[in-house]
Amino acid sequence: MSGVLRIGNASGFYGDRFTAWREMLDGGELDVLTGDYLAELTMLILGRDRLRDPDLGYAKTFLRQLEDCLGTALDRGVRIVTNAGGLNPAGLATAIGSLADRLGLTARIGYVEGDALRRPDALTANAYLGAFGIAACLDAGADVVVTGRVTDASLVVGPAIARFGWGRDDLDALAGATVAGHLIECGAQVTGGNFSFFTELPDGGHRPGFPIAELHPDGSSVLTKHPGTGGAVTVETVTAQLLYEVGGPAYLGPDVVTRLDTVTLTADEPDRVRVSGVRGTPPPDTLKVGVNNLGGFRNSMTFVLCGLDIPAKAALVRGQLEEAVGKEGLEFTLARTDHPDATDTEAASALLHVHLRDGDQARAGRTFSAAAVELALASYPGCTLTTLPGDATPYGVFTADLVPQDAVAHVAVLPGGERVPIAPPIRTAATPADTGSADAAAPEAAAGHATRRGPLGELVGARSGDKGGDANLGVWARTDETWAWLRGWLTVERLAELLPETAALTVERYELPNLRAVNFVVRGLLGQGVAASTRFDPQAKALGELLRSRVVDLPTELPAIITRRAQP
Repeated sequence: MSGVLRIGNASGFYGDRFTAWREMLDGGELDVLTGDYLAELTMLILGRDRLRDPDLGYAKTFLRQLEDCLGTALDRGVRIVTNAGGLNPAGLATAIGSLADRLGLTARIGYVEGDALRRPDALTANAYLGAFGIAACLDAGADVVVTGRVTDASLVVGPAIARFGWGRDDLDALAGATVAGHLIECGAQVTGGNFSFFTELPDGGHRPGFPIAELHPDGSSVLTKHPGTGGAVTVETVTAQLLYEVGGPAYLGPDVVTRLDTVTLTADEPDRVRVSGVRGTPPPDTLKVGVNNLGGFRNSMTFVLCGLDIPAKAALVRGQLEEAVGKEGLEFTLARTDHPDATDTEAASALLHVHLRDGDQARAGRTFSAAAVELALASYPGCTLTTLPGDATPYGVFTADLVPQDAVAHVAVLPGGERVPIAPPIRTAATPADTGSADAAAPEAAAGHATRRGPLGELVGARSGDKGGDANLGVWARTDETWAWLRGWLTVERLAELLPETAALTVERYELPNLRAVNFVVRGLLGQGVAASTRFDPQAKALGELLRSRVVDLPTELPAIITRRAQP
């Protein structure tokens, strides 16, 4: 089928802008509206919900959003596709049916299941399904399609399969739609949200609109947003999102392996960026499985250390707490936020964060927090805390596994209840081995540059994020000249100098020349995953901005592109 398929997104995570569904429906023409609710941490949250009530396990917020929007979507013929079903897509489909009845509406609802795997030792274990189950529901006339754990991009790929009639062998088209899905899955991140150069945006980044992908029959697309909404869609905002939470150039998916090194981005018109040239290869014969386990209990207390002798004060607290509760499971992080000769208490103070993780809820709970509070009159001068004593909370541990594609019972439940098995791809390939840590392949940065000292972020942008216990850090150059310098200069060794916490870890480096970008995957930076991490930045969202803030020797022939806040 020909024509353009306009797919919008109204949610990038569980907790995103509540009004986005209404804004997207009222803002302009759409064929499909998607909502992504499932991060790795969200699956843990939903798992704990379902422990309390087996009827839960889905994103309850979505139902409240839909109450205001379902009638509008039906009237305008906008089909809704969402993974808000989480651990209980059938339960959410039933709840939507009840909602429609209460509102006096007729809605055809389909859902996709089969991602949940039986792992007796796990809280949750879910395979990342592909897009053909979504397509089957839409082909059967569904107005609303609910899924559990599908890949984020599948929310876009599924409607494209249904509209254009793609089959399993249309790999380039599937890959192009996968890129479009990856670009809009995180909502406003592609329209200027969390953008390194936010001060250049027309509204200074105050309220970016949500994105739209206009898909074509060959899998190419145009990224845009509704007229009059905030933010911007530029080659750089799209580049930033394309680098988000990816690894090597081979982007693995259940339906296709998408070659990110073939993506071409072209500015089409204001707030329109064309995405073309994407190539795909057969998918692997395995599916990724996200597994969440309860890891134990955790608690944290923070001490304020003011004035002189900061290290000695921190050492005193450490010794006192270790004597009180024992050393096992204790972590101490001293944040030197203090300034010499400060004129106010806050500027003169450092923060000592103390964390305790333990399988014993009592020890990690009041035993620990009370021991910290008891030091208030018996420790260092000026002792004070920013936290109150409290009980421990459970934390989860995320791991990734693989299962054969044909071991998962992917099923589309059509409106009316017919169950349609979705066969796995016939043609698969061995998982491609991207070459990481490719410092030797990068040209040497030219010697003898005249240099000046300045923050690296004067020349480059960055976007970082989490994948389980690993972090990714994408860095792009703003000009061809800067790219020629960056790819030879920013090696794994250089990254270790600039970000010392990466030095002892395995770091993989990949180049994406079409994007003028390098991407680093830092293995193990986040330990056992976001829910278990005690880092100040547990999801590595600020890792890129930390890198950009480092003062380095910049070539003088590469003038800084000074960012200025655009005038309203």
